[in-house]
Amino acid sequence: MQAIGIDLGGTYIKAALVHKAFGLVQTNSVETGADQGKDHVLKQIEQAVKPLMKRRQRINGIGIGAPGSIGLDRKTLANPANMPGWGVVNLQQALKNRLGKRLKIIVENDANAAALGSGRYGAARGHDHYIMITLGTGVGGAIVFNKRIFRGETGAAGEVGHISINYDGPQAMTGIQGAIEAYLGQRFLTAHARERLSEYPESMLHVAPGLENLTPATITNAAMNGDKGATAVLQWAGRKLGCALGSIINLLDIRTIVIGGGVSKAGDLLLKPTRDGALPYIIPSIQKDVTIVQETLGNEAGMLGAACLVFDQLDDEKQK
Repeated sequence: MQAIGIDLGGTYIKAALVHKAFGLVQTNSVETGADQGKDHVLKQIEQAVKPLMKRRQRINGIGIGAPGSIGLDRKTLANPANMPGWGVVNLQQALKNRLGKRLKIIVENDANAAALGSGRYGAARGHDHYIMITLGTGVGGAIVFNKRIFRGETGAAGEVGHISINYDGPQAMTGIQGAIEAYLGQRFLTAHARERLSEYPESMLHVAPGLENLTPATITNAAMNGDKGATAVLQWAGRKLGCALGSIINLLDIRTIVIGGGVSKAGDLLLKPTRDGALPYIIPSIQKDVTIVQETLGNEAGMLGAACLVFDQLDDEKQK
């Protein structure tokens, strides 16, 4: 069984042909061009997918992980982050019009898709219940219970990035005071790093790429190369994330946390302060067996998980 999985990002659209048993078969990537509007992005999705559909193997469907709120019917996308002017779009129908009306197309939140990829192919494999955190342009999240995404009443559950850890804190893009995304989202993390690195004049980041050109990736790479200033930034970020995770664990009693996204490449430079930061905020009776691990699939998790949307739906249909 094969499906195409699409990861719709603000900068790149990544697509993959995925075999249910073996994982990635072929991948393709194109620039999103989000600033050129919805029609252009839809055209780019088509360009990312079409080379994968030329293969002779049967395609059982297409799944797409997208930033923004997804309707319970897994058809509509509302106000995707970093993609101006979209509003509410029936993304399923828009893609059917371009790729084939008979195709099975399923739309899901990008963090939810990444969580499914982790559960079948990655760090969450073997776990029935876990929480996925994605650290990228923003902070995404997904709740998996009994190997299924918990989607809430309208499909918007799992928005970990919008949990406030300080009601007097900085304002996130959503307007929420002290939301975790206002500390760990790409724009906010680099702003904090510029301030923090003034205490570390010996940091390599002053020279390359320079403080005005910082990205989470350059901070992470510097920390992995022993830069004390960059390491201090990740320690600060980990403690903030740990505080939020403590409250989430208390609420859900789900004790396995998988951290993905670009900054997670730092491994224990981020995860150790996250673990240490979480424990003081978890009630003692459920501190046992709390596990916080890195997702090692990287960018592949979203594509793999998007394809899993098709596999899971087909499995459900067989059982009916």
